[in-house]
Amino acid sequence: MDEEMEMNEFQFGSNVNAKKRLLDTRAQVDEVVGIMRVNVEKVLERDQGLSELSERADNLELGASQFLRQAGRLKRKHWWSNVKMMLFCALSP
Repeated sequence: MDEEMEMNEFQFGSNVNAKKRLLDTRAQVDEVVGIMRVNVEKVLERDQGLSELSERADNLELGASQFLRQAGRLKRKHWWSNVKMMLFCALSP
């Protein structure tokens, strides 16, 4: 009978240890899952930020090309104004 009690205590004790290990493992898994969720959220936020940055870069490139065209037009306009002024000065007595 004593052997049966010892056996039951041994089995019960090992069952408690197994449950504790299972709970500890479950807690670690939950912690890792939480960390992974945070990491996924950060990656999604980063992706959104990169998309916005790319859009802003495209807009800046478009604005720069418009600026270059307008600067070229203005340069030609002033060049012609200077040519007209030189011709006027050269032809004036």
